Amino acid sequence: MSAPLLQIQDLHFAYGDVHVLHGVSLEVQPGEIVTLVGSNGAGKSTTLRNVSRLLKPRSGTIVFDGHDLTRLASHQVVELGVVQVPEGRRVFPEMTILENLRMGSYIKSARAEREKNLERGMTLFPRLRERSGQQAGTLSGGEQQMLAIARGLMARPRLLLLDEPSLGLSPLLVRTIFDTIVEINKQGTAVLLVEQNVYQSLRIASRGYVLETGRIALSGGGKELLENDKVKAAFLGA
Repeated sequence: MSAPLLQIQDLHFAYGDVHVLHGVSLEVQPGEIVTLVGSNGAGKSTTLRNVSRLLKPRSGTIVFDGHDLTRLASHQVVELGVVQVPEGRRVFPEMTILENLRMGSYIKSARAEREKNLERGMTLFPRLRERSGQQAGTLSGGEQQMLAIARGLMARPRLLLLDEPSLGLSPLLVRTIFDTIVEINKQGTAVLLVEQNVYQSLRIASRGYVLETGRIALSGGGKELLENDKVKAAFLGA
């Protein structure tokens, strides 16, 4: 097996006196979709925020393609090719779709391929092309999620961090979002996906990790975890 693209080892994090992550270790290989699942409050989003350097861990290592991310600022992490699409979309509501997308290509390496990346996003999400002049705040929740993902792709990520992309969406749009994540991965972008929709996320995952109260409780292939009795009982109503 090749060296991991992302490797997290023994990651600890606390909000003040509240210890949230207790020695989390996981990895993402080049070309993989890796899913991190768990209940509310398990520490999934906190793990992503540590990777993208929005939070500072107490201890542990986070290495991306040989670079120690814990020594870098968040904008330097983006420049290396790690881009997070946050929970709750967080688009710029007063800006148009096109203006939001252009905001995603602010780093120097991405500006040179801005038009190519615009075309990629609008091909993945044709609805964005149809409404490119519309203010983002007037879009539906599903359309805003499409925009948030497309904006993340504007920075040409090698690893895309997705935080709850299906949250609040209709079942039809959920399937569309997950199918698009598969297509993004086929185009060469590795994905680390945090999700409460355990079935859909493990369905598309190369591998998965189950996080329970800040600790990795289970890991394995996506399909393997879907068949695991503990996963079925805890998340799939079986």
